[in-house]
Amino acid sequence: MMKQYEGRKVVIQLEREEGLKEGVEKGKLEGKKEGLEEGKKEGLEEGKLKEKREIAKNLKSVGIEIESISKATGLSTEEINSL
Repeated sequence: MMKQYEGRKVVIQLEREEGLKEGVEKGKLEGKKEGLEEGKKEGLEEGKLKEKREIAKNLKSVGIEIESISKATGLSTEEINSL
């Protein structure tokens, strides 16, 4: 009877360890997925801002008023003046 108890105890421990490993792996995969999504989002936002700055710089170079550029791009007049 004691051997059966010890055997079941070992099996339960092995199953627990296996479940823990599976949980850790699943967590890593979910973390990577979330990280990639966040990275893509940040990259897109940075790209949009860079594009707005480039457009503002071009408009400024052809003599468009700073206020008009600010309204069109959403950039502050201070930022446009620094371009």
